[in-house]
Amino acid sequence: MTAPPSDQHTPTALDQRIEIAVGYGVEELHRHRDGGLLDAPHAALAVAHGDLVTAERDVAFYRARLARLASSELPAGQALFARIQRTLDQLAKATVVRDAKQAAAAAVLEPIEAVAPRQAPPQVATKDIAALLAIAQGAKLHEHLVTHRLAVATGTRTRISYAQLQHLEALGLVERDTSHPVQAGQPVTLTDAGRSVLTAPRRAGVPGITPARLPPAVTAVSRPRH
Repeated sequence: MTAPPSDQHTPTALDQRIEIAVGYGVEELHRHRDGGLLDAPHAALAVAHGDLVTAERDVAFYRARLARLASSELPAGQALFARIQRTLDQLAKATVVRDAKQAAAAAVLEPIEAVAPRQAPPQVATKDIAALLAIAQGAKLHEHLVTHRLAVATGTRTRISYAQLQHLEALGLVERDTSHPVQAGQPVTLTDAGRSVLTAPRRAGVPGITPARLPPAVTAVSRPRH
């Protein structure tokens, strides 16, 4: 029997390791996966962690049932003993499944840990972040039939200029499928580097503002005194 899903996060033994390896919490990992922002290894980790969470909920379910059966709420008797034994068997099976899911998730996590900490993603302008978020929802480069101007149309109806697309390509954050003609639309997708920019922890500060790079300090020269 599977425990009903909970709105609250169910902790697992791998949560802290995952947070250290990816740089953010497991709940954010799942949000990034739902948004299609993860590369293949991190998406596989999110799936494996989700399976582990389900298995942990099953264990918690049978433990709670066993605690209720062992309380003084129910009369002691052979029927109760049979229910306790049955629940113990179910808890044992759920624990075996949980251990297997934990081992599988750990196997997916280990290659990610091997390359952590990852190289810090480049600082990207706020408008480029917005463009990457729009492209993550689906985007195509089109050529206007009359003006022959190129522009990117996205699933969120955000239009991105061709110049900005070239800028993002130069940064290695997006790529397009040139096997399709631009008249029909060339699919534009995020690269692994582009996904890393969107999933990287944001620096503290005013939301939506990319920290500006300060000019080099100039040493003041004092005037000679007369």
